[in-house]
Amino acid sequence: MVYLIVAVVAGVFALGFLLLFFRFFGLWFRALLSGAYVGMGKLIGMWLRHVNPAVIVDSRIMLSKAGIDVDSDMLETHFLARGDVLKVSQALVAANKANIPLPFQRAAAIDLAGRDVLEAVRTSVNPKVIDCPDTAKGKHTIDAVAKDGIQLQVKARVTVRANIERLVGGATEETIIARVGEGIVTTIGSSESYKSVLENPDQISKRVLGKGLDAGTAFEILSIDIADIDVGANVGAKLQADQAEADKRRFQAEAEKRRAVAQAQEQEMIALVQENRAKVVLAEAEIPLAIAEAFRSGHLGVIDYYRLKNIQADTDMRASIGGVSQGGGNRASKGGSGAAVL
Repeated sequence: MVYLIVAVVAGVFALGFLLLFFRFFGLWFRALLSGAYVGMGKLIGMWLRHVNPAVIVDSRIMLSKAGIDVDSDMLETHFLARGDVLKVSQALVAANKANIPLPFQRAAAIDLAGRDVLEAVRTSVNPKVIDCPDTAKGKHTIDAVAKDGIQLQVKARVTVRANIERLVGGATEETIIARVGEGIVTTIGSSESYKSVLENPDQISKRVLGKGLDAGTAFEILSIDIADIDVGANVGAKLQADQAEADKRRFQAEAEKRRAVAQAQEQEMIALVQENRAKVVLAEAEIPLAIAEAFRSGHLGVIDYYRLKNIQADTDMRASIGGVSQGGGNRASKGGSGAAVL
């Protein structure tokens, strides 16, 4: 029974080994014929470590045919780090054909950093054109105002080439777009007139390129081309009109304030007049009291009182007669004039 159990166990192990051998025999034999040998034990170990052996073998064959020696353990390590082994291998082959120095460690670091290493190599070989501003974000022109107050709307195209050495830790395309936009706004803003910008749009490119905008980025700026310039609004005139309108409202407010002060003073004067009239009425009301007091004190007699009344009546009569005679005289003069005319 013991020998039987041992024989069964040995048979199971042998059968399992044969199954694994036949499973990976194709990969092993293909790697052997391609000159990129990978041992059977390593293939089985990859399978046990949940690494796709086909990806490692295909990548090693690709690199070996291109004359690039990369150990399968390095490829397996990059696979376990959740990297794209095939893309890194393709980037290494493309860089090697283009005579771009790109070691495996740097390519793996670029891939693990979330950058498309193959696209970076392609951009390094074939420069890329970036629209400034980025129309995908809803803005179609860069708006800037010259010193004479005229707004210019600019579209630019930036030709860049990827810098492999600064791809890890370097700024992305958004930084290039922002810096170029800032340079265009500064250049137009320092121009005396919008006409000079329209006459020589290349001065924008020269000034912007001279500022070294690609410092600290993952790209090298090859050229900045002004695709289109349009004349926008007269911002200076609009600002002056707004300022004039603001001054107008301020002056109107001050005038309204002065008018309110004048009205308040007028009301105060009316109240003062009414107060003085009240004092006159009060003073006139004291006259009969004074006359009565003079009667009681013996300073005024009855004869004197009637004489005063006669003088007042005579004065009123004279005033009445004088007014009537003056009116009649006017009428007579008018009649005489009419007779003379007739």
